[in-house]
Amino acid sequence: MGSLNEKAAKIKLMAFDVDGVFTDGGLVFDENGKETKIFNAKDGQGIVCVEKAGIITVIITARENGTVEARAKNLGITELHQGIKYKLPVLEEITRKYNLTMENVSYMGDDLPDICILECAGLACCPNDAVSEVKQICDFISSKDGGHGAIRELCDFVLKCKNIEPLEIVKNAQRTAINE
Repeated sequence: MGSLNEKAAKIKLMAFDVDGVFTDGGLVFDENGKETKIFNAKDGQGIVCVEKAGIITVIITARENGTVEARAKNLGITELHQGIKYKLPVLEEITRKYNLTMENVSYMGDDLPDICILECAGLACCPNDAVSEVKQICDFISSKDGGHGAIRELCDFVLKCKNIEPLEIVKNAQRTAINE
């Protein structure tokens, strides 16, 4: 099986649920019934860092929402799949597309519909406030709740296990921007 650090060092694709992972799980609707979401900027910086390190990023979510599409585009998420009730077949197709195995995949989910992927992922992950059934099967349980830094903590952990410092990624990006 390998240690947690060894599993994390093999990750080439990081996939995430949205509600309860990218967000705190709250659903906010305006008076017209339009849904909106609140995202954590530190989680976003974690996503940007892993992408700059060459890791593929994926969102697979059961709900469809324009706010999620805008956030994914803003962060440069590699693959966005919304309205997906059965997530595992989608993730399996993505791994084939990039010639990866599930050993190369981390997935962060927080609730019962995520268990099918978590059971197959090379690195099963969840926020601290995930349901107990999810926490029981996860390799990595963030000390942070969903929407409050759980993604960032995971991104930093995976990068460090690959001997990549997130701060160096940011410094290099800033140097490149200055020289352009």
